[in-house]
Amino acid sequence: SFLKELEKAWQVYCNQLLTLRSIFLYLDRTFVLQQSTLKSIFDMGLHLFRQQIEKSPATERTLSAGLVEMVTQERRGDTQVDRKVLKSLVKMLLLLGLYSKHFERDFLQETQRFYQTEGQEKMAELEVLDYLVHCERRLREEEEKCSEYLDAFTFQPLTKIVEECLLKKHLHTILEKGFGPFMSDLKFQDLKRLYTLCDRVGSLDLLRVALSNYVKQKAGDFVTDDKNSGQMVQNLIDLKANIDKVLADCFDNRESFHGALKEAFEYSINLRQNRPAELVAKYIDSKLRSGSKGGGDEELESTLDGVLVIFRYISGKDVFEAFYKKDLAKRLLLGKSSSVDAEKNTIAKFKTECGSQFTNKLEGMFKDIDISRDIMTGFKNSAQVQSKLKKEMELYVNVLTTGYWPTYPPIEANLPQELREFQEVFKSYYLSKHSGRRLVWQNSLGQCVLKCKFNKASKELVVSLLQTVVLMLYNDADKLTYEDIEKATGIEPKELKRTLQSLSLGKVRVLLKDPKTKEVNRTDTFTFHKDFKAPLYRLRINQIQLKETQEENQNTTERVFQDRQYQVDAAIVRIMKSRKMLSHTLLISELYSQLKFPIKPSDLKKRIESLIDREYLERDENNSNVFKYLA
Repeated sequence: SFLKELEKAWQVYCNQLLTLRSIFLYLDRTFVLQQSTLKSIFDMGLHLFRQQIEKSPATERTLSAGLVEMVTQERRGDTQVDRKVLKSLVKMLLLLGLYSKHFERDFLQETQRFYQTEGQEKMAELEVLDYLVHCERRLREEEEKCSEYLDAFTFQPLTKIVEECLLKKHLHTILEKGFGPFMSDLKFQDLKRLYTLCDRVGSLDLLRVALSNYVKQKAGDFVTDDKNSGQMVQNLIDLKANIDKVLADCFDNRESFHGALKEAFEYSINLRQNRPAELVAKYIDSKLRSGSKGGGDEELESTLDGVLVIFRYISGKDVFEAFYKKDLAKRLLLGKSSSVDAEKNTIAKFKTECGSQFTNKLEGMFKDIDISRDIMTGFKNSAQVQSKLKKEMELYVNVLTTGYWPTYPPIEANLPQELREFQEVFKSYYLSKHSGRRLVWQNSLGQCVLKCKFNKASKELVVSLLQTVVLMLYNDADKLTYEDIEKATGIEPKELKRTLQSLSLGKVRVLLKDPKTKEVNRTDTFTFHKDFKAPLYRLRINQIQLKETQEENQNTTERVFQDRQYQVDAAIVRIMKSRKMLSHTLLISELYSQLKFPIKPSDLKKRIESLIDREYLERDENNSNVFKYLA
């Protein structure tokens, strides 16, 4: 009631003052303007009213406390607050010059107390999203107050208090509770709201750290989950695509966020040294292999671009190259590639990314295939060659350059006479064209198409060379023991068991095994399945020996490690040659900065010792931890 009466008195006083000014307007415009020491009638009236307020400290305190209390009640949602009185009295203080002295300080102090309490209460009772919406509403309300009746200079300290009490103080909790669910559910609108509020209070660094931690946790789970390793690459591609969309739509594509994302992915993907590189190579193999499920060229191109993004984060690119080369060799030699253009396009992408040195051997593999095609054209058109070959058989040979292709373990086998004759004819033809070269036949990579007569019908069987060697024995016998087959073929026991397993226990069983167990034993007997029938004319028997085994993986990894040793040795010599003398700690530090793949300090120590033994380096006589370069 005091504030209402005061506001009424102020309105009456202002009206009377305006009436006086209107009456004495001529005096104001002529006499007063010429006297610099005199105030206008209106200013004099304001001065007198101010004096009356300042004469009564109780009035000053009551006025200030009352106004602050009205604002607080309005913040609490009290609809009974008379905003007209509030606005009128605040503007009165502004006109009288009492705003800063008698109102603003108390108003800001009460604002801080109010929002500190509200921030703690709302943070405890509301979900993160609801809390952020509440913060937006409060900031909007305070901005409206400033625009309606508060002084413009109050805007900055007022909003700073609200931001500090509601947002900045609770931001760690907000990000901890809300950021992960927002990202997992791809709540773009909520992430944009969070980003805007963090940007407003200058705390984008905290949001960037939250993004980095989220990526490390999610990507790290995918990488270390060995049970679902087949899904790892696709999961990482999807995760990266989703986060890129979040950065574009919600985080204004800030460069610092892209940097944090790159660092987080590099950390996560390299939690396991070699496995991610191997799985990326396998993933590409599954997409480029014929018969793979997928759309057209555009979808394949998009998929390869996604894989390339993940490939960039892998530190062990030499591991990737080794596995990719092994899979590429199988696709090229067994005719399992879905598209040669897609293969070459993929290699072109790697060349752009890593340089020609990375793809040199891969390009050499394609060159060998093209050259082999030309060789076979000449071979078939040679009259001298054709006179030596049996007309009912055909032969196609791929001549591979040893340095370009993976290393394959030699597998011995006693080939049928017909195949040996073909090999000798081709060998003579090839060496007559390319003298000084040496041909080594890779039995493990051979593939044949056999015409096989069963009681019901004839079939064509697409089989490996080792399977062919076994099946050809049944031209002369219907039933053979394991020992008979082993003696006749000369195939080592491990490979022979896998070959017999594929012929007698797979989907296409052209041999019958006795006894009918799931494993092949030395006491087993194998009978030709004369009554075999199948709806298709041409059948492919699963080539178990070409499936990747743990042993093959281990061999590939060991070859990569061997290549890395040479790189480490070269780096040590290069560093020592330029520095001449260096401590062990500094040398290790220099090596880590130069080497692009992870390596243990113990392995580096072994390479240093090896170079000392080979007299590239020596230890200092006075300090064994210092090395000298020997020219």
